[in-house]
Amino acid sequence: MIRINMFSQANSVQGQGVGSVYSELMRLLQTRLLDEFYVTENRYGRTDLTHYHTINPTYFLNSFSPARGRKIGYVHFLPDTLTGSIKLPGFAQKVVGKYVIDFYKRMDQIVVVNPTFIDKLVAYGIKRDRVRYIPNFVSKTEFYEKTLVAKNAFRHQLGIPLDQFVVFGDGQVQARKGVGDFAKLAEANPEVQFIWAGGFSFGKITDGYEDYRKLVANPPANLRFTGIIDRSSLVDYLNLADLFLLPSYDELFPMSVLEAFSCGTPVLLRDLELYEAILDGYYLKGRDVTALNQVLHQVMQDKTLLTIYRKKAQAASEQYSETHLAEIWREFYHEQYVLGKELGQLK
Repeated sequence: MIRINMFSQANSVQGQGVGSVYSELMRLLQTRLLDEFYVTENRYGRTDLTHYHTINPTYFLNSFSPARGRKIGYVHFLPDTLTGSIKLPGFAQKVVGKYVIDFYKRMDQIVVVNPTFIDKLVAYGIKRDRVRYIPNFVSKTEFYEKTLVAKNAFRHQLGIPLDQFVVFGDGQVQARKGVGDFAKLAEANPEVQFIWAGGFSFGKITDGYEDYRKLVANPPANLRFTGIIDRSSLVDYLNLADLFLLPSYDELFPMSVLEAFSCGTPVLLRDLELYEAILDGYYLKGRDVTALNQVLHQVMQDKTLLTIYRKKAQAASEQYSETHLAEIWREFYHEQYVLGKELGQLK
């Protein structure tokens, strides 16, 4: 049996997609692949494969130990994607960016969740054959379409009329997520109920913290901020929504979109090139606030569009299903074990 140790503090900060990715993979390994891999978490004994999910400095140091076996790193962000998430002095931002790349270079193999980031990593000096694309996924047991009775009951609980159009978005409240544009769309459509789930996971170093803190404290009348909620509550909001909207300016592979797909909720995204390689054809899109607003009006006026994109969401959820990704991860870990044997990395 192949021994895999996970090093992760992904769940130490609430409201991050990184934590959701980690939880989904651990649950998959502990259910579907339990007979093939012996998986431990944050242990320092000898192992065959060490999979680093976060880039903590202590993990960088322990990566020099031969007991780590073959080292695998998970790429959840690049230096440029930190801009718009956290606000640091210029010098500190450069130091953090260099550290991020140094960490990735310490790995024998790294995994990206979006193929468009392979070229960017190569530009940072990482060899192309050391980068592997494996998409994110979500479990249908956690994110699924609920009955109309359940959806209406949750609307009643929140005091939202059954015939009111609901737009839902989630993620950290920060500049990169486009929360400001979400609020502008709410102001432009007072007849629509807008809801944003998420909070300030990075506290005061969140980019734009003061402005967003004021927005959360005093939003438009038809915009609700729920704060950080757990996954069991998130599935209720995704089922409540007529449309999921994520106006982010930059992402890798947002778990929130997969969660919406899994609930059969039509998705509207900012028109970004990085989505084309992974989600093209499954979602509605708009380049800016004006275009996003036009699409919103289209789906409100033509409900057949919602039906079409509800079916597309369901199709996307099969493409990025747990069943499909279980086979991909099985093959990947077996391949890494063989490579580790051949290169003398396993003792």
